[in-house]
Amino acid sequence: MKPVISNEMKRYNYLLGEIEAEYHNMSLKLGLSDSAMKILYTICDNGESCPLLEICRRNGLSKQTVNSAIRKLESENVVYLEPAGTKNKTVLLTEKGKLLAQKTAMRILESENDILASWPDKDVKKYLALTEKFLLALKEKTDSL
Repeated sequence: MKPVISNEMKRYNYLLGEIEAEYHNMSLKLGLSDSAMKILYTICDNGESCPLLEICRRNGLSKQTVNSAIRKLESENVVYLEPAGTKNKTVLLTEKGKLLAQKTAMRILESENDILASWPDKDVKKYLALTEKFLLALKEKTDSL
């Protein structure tokens, strides 16, 4: 039997896809692969370093994809890894990486900040509250699978 998908869910999926396409376009315009951009973006969003597993989790990328992209970024002297405990690693930006991040990922973060700053405060709070509500409900549905 074919599942019934609501018009709202179709619109939501369409919007998510279009947003992802815009982030892809930004990455291309700024000269980075999607994986490299997501790694730099996550590090910038976190500060100047980020645990490797956190990069995977926050981007929905496999460890293999992230490790492959990090190896490439390491070979370009953009990031380096430091041990964090016995099994974990932290990804840090090199000086070259900080410059690259400033020209790429930080520009995206600044664009996002500009967009939210242009909205009324009540709209930003409502948007974030509804997004969090959707996330929490989705986690509950995931737990019940």
